[in-house]
This record gives sequence, C-alpha cells and structure tokens, in this order.
Amino acid sequence: MTYKKYLEKQLKNDDFKKEYEALEVEFNIIQAMIDARKKSGLTQKELAEITGIPQSEISRLENGNSNPSLRTLRRLADGMNFKIKVELIPA
Repeated sequence: MTYKKYLEKQLKNDDFKKEYEALEVEFNIIQAMIDARKKSGLTQKELAEITGIPQSEISRLENGNSNPSLRTLRRLADGMNFKIKVELIPA
C-alpha cells in the first residue's frame, strides 16, 4: 500500500482526520523549509553555518520536533535566499 492510499484510508476516520487537519499547517511549513533547503543545494550543516542556527535545531524543525519562531523561520529563509509569505484565508 502506498502512503497516499494509506492516508486516504486513514482520513475516513473522523478522529484521525480532525488531528491531521489540525497539524496540516505545521506539516506544510516543515515541507516548505525542507524543499527550500534542497532547492538551495544546502545541507543542514551548511545552512547552520550560514545562519548561525545550530544544525541540531534545523534537524528538529525538519523532523517536526520544534516549534520555531517567525524570526527563526525568517533567518533560515534568508540563509537560503528565500522569503516567507504568510497568507490568511477564510476557513
């Protein structure tokens, strides 16, 4: 079973779906940071050297074990030559 099919099956469970949707924003931020770092051609260690943010903190962020401030996200984005865009949309 592929991850996509597994996720589709799990999302049929109302409790799972509610939790998944509650964490969706966090997952999207994590994935965006990973994608930006890879597009920049940087390792976590290289990004840490550029930004002064410890590699262990970058790793925790990418693994979903950290709740970074907007300031930290901006420092990371700057280090990868990216900008952060925050958008609020109607629910």
